[in-house]
Amino acid sequence: MIIQCPDRNRLMDAAMGRIPSDRILFNANILNVFTGTIHPGEIWVLDGFIAHVAFHAKATAVGQAKVLTDMKGQTLIPGLIDAHVHIESSLLTPRRFAETVLVHGTTTVITDPHEIANVVGMEGITYMHDSAQDLPLRVLVDVPSSVPSVPGLEHAGATLNAIVVEKAFELPRVLGLAEVMDAVGLVQGEARVRSIVDAAHRHNRLIQGHAPMVSGQALSAYRLAGPFSDHEATTAEEALEKIQAGMIIYARHSSISPDLPEMAKLIARLNYTDRVCLCTDDMEAEDMVHRGHLDDAINTLVNHGVDGINAIRMATLHTAQAIGEPWLGALAAGCVADVVVLSSLHPLTIDHVLVRGIDVVRSGHLIQPIPSHDWPLEHRNTIRLDPLTDDRFTVKAPISDGVLNVNVMAYDSLHALTTHLEVVPISVMDHRLVLDDPALHFVAVFNRYGRNTQAVHVVKDTGLVRGAFASTVSHDSHNLVVVYRDPSEAVLAANAVIAQHGGMAAVDEHRVICTLALPVGGLMADVAAESMAQSSQAMKATLRYLGITEPDNPLLRLAMIALPVIPRIKMTDLGCVDTETQTFIPLYAN
Repeated sequence: MIIQCPDRNRLMDAAMGRIPSDRILFNANILNVFTGTIHPGEIWVLDGFIAHVAFHAKATAVGQAKVLTDMKGQTLIPGLIDAHVHIESSLLTPRRFAETVLVHGTTTVITDPHEIANVVGMEGITYMHDSAQDLPLRVLVDVPSSVPSVPGLEHAGATLNAIVVEKAFELPRVLGLAEVMDAVGLVQGEARVRSIVDAAHRHNRLIQGHAPMVSGQALSAYRLAGPFSDHEATTAEEALEKIQAGMIIYARHSSISPDLPEMAKLIARLNYTDRVCLCTDDMEAEDMVHRGHLDDAINTLVNHGVDGINAIRMATLHTAQAIGEPWLGALAAGCVADVVVLSSLHPLTIDHVLVRGIDVVRSGHLIQPIPSHDWPLEHRNTIRLDPLTDDRFTVKAPISDGVLNVNVMAYDSLHALTTHLEVVPISVMDHRLVLDDPALHFVAVFNRYGRNTQAVHVVKDTGLVRGAFASTVSHDSHNLVVVYRDPSEAVLAANAVIAQHGGMAAVDEHRVICTLALPVGGLMADVAAESMAQSSQAMKATLRYLGITEPDNPLLRLAMIALPVIPRIKMTDLGCVDTETQTFIPLYAN
């Protein structure tokens, strides 16, 4: 438990009226998340915590305080809690992320910094922890468990073992162990992942899960190993099986996988919903600026038939209980005075936000800007790649001319992130593969951390019809990924990314037509969310121009091409991977 009352005796004295509170919020309508009802009353705040909640219908305060604030009948709810998020996926630094989500009523997040940990290891975890230590947003940290996501199948910029994980547990705002992504390895007894999970057990830490499509006996074995939650269920049936197995579902509202419409079907089938929390997982700045954060998640559930107060409970009380923090997620004596003031309950519309009883947001804007801070990691170039040349992108064949059967990674559809294996005959000319089918592209993955490893394969149905695209946002190892047909265009895209110290670049007709610079770890930038949203929109528009028109988010379709824990065929810097058998697939079929 991280949240502690600083002085319970003082709070008790204030509750009994022996000393005045710092502040009383009176003439309010207060949501009691324990009963699911709203009552008129007032909240007494002392030292950033709630000393007392007095329920009554009087329009004047009954308690004594240094400051009395008339809420004028507005509805108060607890600060919203994001059960699982990767701040890096917003493409913003933690301070810029805080600026964005606070205005949407999110006052606490549980972040898994495994994106930056894949880049610089323990230094990245410490950066994400320390750079958030003086923010009005409460940032709790789960230590990454899977860096790289599957050892032996890829190389990242770091490798975290049990010793490093135990060291990270010493950081004061570390809650537990983050999503154990290598579900196959954990169930099969792979030594490294088992040792990391064992370390969490030794320290009595919570263990988050990541178990897409894990079912039956494997699901029981996975839960027995320690993970208590899962945010990867994408169907009501999969989520129900996991709840029946004793797990907690983190219903996901992300830019990659907006699962809430499907999860609403699950919620409608449950007699009790306390095993459902809300998370955003991977949410881009553009979506947060234009749609919202957990407030949008709550409204989405309501729009799909879920009771509004029940949805709020999933983003407050349920999450606090799931992570073992009894002083979060409610407006009750002893709880942190994180209060969201609503101008409308349905739809959920936020007027202003208090953190520890202090006004932070009013009328949709931060009252005071978050101070800037200079962190060394934000100025370091983490791209250890020299400029690339055409020959690094040319795929040589074992014959001079003819046709070869090639093992191709094929997307399941023009909308899907999942893939399958197809064997496709491809022409060979002058010892080189020649892609005659416009649905086929090369995909190259370069290790960007100083290792001399790279792999090139063939991918089908990316959606691209022209040009090339390169990115260092390639979950989770974040190596440099390039999708292309013409090696000379691939060189332009890749070298543009290298020159700007990470990010994305698109090429058409042998010229760079759009870039998005992410110099902080090749993943983030220290810019305002509105600026990042504009840059992201420009890159998405460019990818649609290049042909990826079907998915809502063309960036994420390509960002997941190198993640070997997502079914079924993926690429890494070591080759093409069957993620279910955890084996490599040769380029050429037998």
